[in-house]
Amino acid sequence: MDEKIDLSVLESKEVRNQLTVSAVEAISSSKKAISTPDSTQGEKVTVQPESLRIIPRATEIGQNRVSAHDVAAFILEQQGEMTAMKLQKLVYYSQAWSLVWDEEPLFIEPIEAWANGPVVRSLYNQHKGNFKVKDWQGDPKKLSETQRETILKVLEFYGGMSSQVLSDLSHSEEPWLKARVGLAVGDRGNRIIPLADMAEYYSSL
Repeated sequence: MDEKIDLSVLESKEVRNQLTVSAVEAISSSKKAISTPDSTQGEKVTVQPESLRIIPRATEIGQNRVSAHDVAAFILEQQGEMTAMKLQKLVYYSQAWSLVWDEEPLFIEPIEAWANGPVVRSLYNQHKGNFKVKDWQGDPKKLSETQRETILKVLEFYGGMSSQVLSDLSHSEEPWLKARVGLAVGDRGNRIIPLADMAEYYSSL
């Protein structure tokens, strides 16, 4: 039986791809099986001389997995009607501080660095064409008590700010700025804001 080397996958697909390259290079010289029994992304990666397989962990996939829609629904439940822009920013900050306080992502969808700030595309697809939103197709009941407490703390600090203030704030912070490098003000863009950049920046505040 091949000797196994345990690794920890700490980031998103981009980093997993980097791990794949390193693993394949290691295999070519060592002929060892490399596996990750645990992962912050809820996946198990097994690399063997013959192939690379991504094996989802069934216990973490299913109807109870929190999405940005569930977070948005909870925010509106707490604060009532608001602009779509403000909702996007509150969802963004909820994700950011979950990474710092809870050391894990709050929801699964990526956040993109659009011209008007951080945006979750799936939320945009639902509120597109609406200046304000009141009801949302999400399930707040999927949130754990810890997740609810995190969002409530975010609302306590950011919830009283206007959508423009929140937009300006996000524009002045490193995660969005870093993802927009090379783009002029107002240019369209859909680069992903890495969770690692968010965690590093907000944990330094």
